[in-house]
Amino acid sequence: MPNRARPRTHAELHRTDRVGWLRAAVLGANDGIVSVAGLVVGVAASGADSGAILTAGIAGTVAGAMSMAAGEYVSVQSQADTERADMAIERRELREQPEAELRELARIYEQRGLDPALALQVAEQLTAHDALAAHARDELGISASLRARPVQAALASAAAFCAGAALPIAATLLAPPAHAATVVTASTLFGLLLSGGLAGWAGGASVPRGALRVTFWGALAMGAAHLIGGLFDVAV
Repeated sequence: MPNRARPRTHAELHRTDRVGWLRAAVLGANDGIVSVAGLVVGVAASGADSGAILTAGIAGTVAGAMSMAAGEYVSVQSQADTERADMAIERRELREQPEAELRELARIYEQRGLDPALALQVAEQLTAHDALAAHARDELGISASLRARPVQAALASAAAFCAGAALPIAATLLAPPAHAATVVTASTLFGLLLSGGLAGWAGGASVPRGALRVTFWGALAMGAAHLIGGLFDVAV
């Protein structure tokens, strides 16, 4: 009896499973760095002492993290509510009009390139296996990896915001008061380069492009904050 080699499998790394928490984490980290750094630089440019600068940074971190978490939760929960409503409609239609739903699924596969007979066969087999999952995936575009997860998004965003904000806060603590704005700006630009590059790497995009894109907008935000702070050159 001839030996038949078992087909070799190969490992594939896909990044779509990360998209929910990665988007929230990247947004949170960049917002934490830019928002708190802009706040610290703006207050420092107004002539405030180190205590006032640090207080502003910490207050901005707490408020920003809570705002990011709440905003992400509400936004993603709205998406989850929409998905749940669409699934309820599909569940009812499968119960009341199974033949029509089968033909609808077959048409979807025809539009993707299968001939009508094969499309119907595929639709019948997938319907027999899990009709709701087939319609959720192929008709509505809802899959387990891309489904909205509000709590995950909120926690990722808040944690990333705090991690990003830690950089300008640490720079404020370590910098001489007279040079706080300069030190915070330099360390923040470095942090933005790093976070943008890491985000590009985690998402499978260009690392240099991701780093430069994030750094450009962060530098623009801090420049605006420094300009506004300079208009109020008074101790607070």
